[in-house]
Amino acid sequence: MRRTVQRRTAIAFFALMALLVPCLPAAAVPPSGTVVLDGANSAEGIAAGRGTTFYAGELATGDIFQGDIRTGTAAQIIEAPAGRMAVGMKFDPGTNLLFVAGGGTGKAYVYNTATGQPVAERTLAPGFINDVALTPQGAWFTNSAAGELYFVPVTLGGGVGAVQTLPLSGPAADTSSQFNLNGIASAKGGRVLFVAHSGNGEIYTVNPDTGASALVEGVSVPNVDGIVVQGQRLWAVQNFSNQISRIDLSNNFSSGVVEDVITSPLFNIPATAALFGNTLAAVNAQFMNPDTDYEVVLVPARL
Repeated sequence: MRRTVQRRTAIAFFALMALLVPCLPAAAVPPSGTVVLDGANSAEGIAAGRGTTFYAGELATGDIFQGDIRTGTAAQIIEAPAGRMAVGMKFDPGTNLLFVAGGGTGKAYVYNTATGQPVAERTLAPGFINDVALTPQGAWFTNSAAGELYFVPVTLGGGVGAVQTLPLSGPAADTSSQFNLNGIASAKGGRVLFVAHSGNGEIYTVNPDTGASALVEGVSVPNVDGIVVQGQRLWAVQNFSNQISRIDLSNNFSSGVVEDVITSPLFNIPATAALFGNTLAAVNAQFMNPDTDYEVVLVPARL
C-alpha cells in the first residue's frame, strides 16, 4: 500500500517555493519544518538518497518510506514482509540498494528502491542490530548487545555476500550498559569507522581490519544515537537530550571539540539524521513520548 503525505501547513510556503524553483539545490533547502510519515506507528532510521530524496523506516514493521525534503512529501514504497524491523539504514546510489539494520530480529535486510523488492536477508547475530555504514567494499552493522561489528560485502553489480564478524577490542567492546554500540559511520574510503556508544556517551574510532578501537577524546555526548560524518565534522544525534551536537574532529580523528549544539522545538526524541548540503534531516523516534505523527525534522547543519 502506498501512502502520500504533505508537510504541515506551517511550512507550506516552502513547498510552494520548491514548485516554483524546481532546480533548487540541496544546499539551498529551507532548513526548518517537518515531513510527516503518514500512517507510520513508529520510526527510527533515515538515509540520504539522490538529491533531496530520503528513505525512512517504520521501526516496528520494517516498512520503508521515500520522501523529499524539498517538496515536503513522503510515500510508503516498501511494505516489508511480516516480522521485520527497520532501524538504521543507508542507501547506495550506485546499485539503488537500501541496507537496513533489523533491530531485534538479529538480521540485516537489503531492498532495491527502484523496484521496491527485497534483495537479500542476512542473519548477523542475536541482540539488537542497530545501524549501518557503507564503504566501497560493503556494509558494516552494529549490535547494541555485543562488542563486535558485522560486514556484508557488496559487489559493484549489487551482489550481496556472506556475513563476516569482526570482534572489537578497546573501549568500543564495552557491553556493560543495557544499550551499547549504536550509530556507525565510515571515513577515508572505509579505512576508518566511527561508532557511537549510547551507554558511555562517547564516540570511538575502529580499525576495520583489526577491530581495535580508540576513544575520540574531548567529546561527551550523552544519549548518543545515530551519527553522521563528513570530512572533519561529525554530527551526533542525542535522542533523549533532544539535540544534535556538531563536532570538529582533529586531523587524525583522535580527538574532537563540540563546536555547536543544534536544537529545535520540533524535536521529539530524534534518533538518526541524514545530511543534505547545509540541512540535517532527523527522524523523531518519540521513544516513550508518542505523539500523533511520526516525522522527519529539518534543521540547519551549521557547517
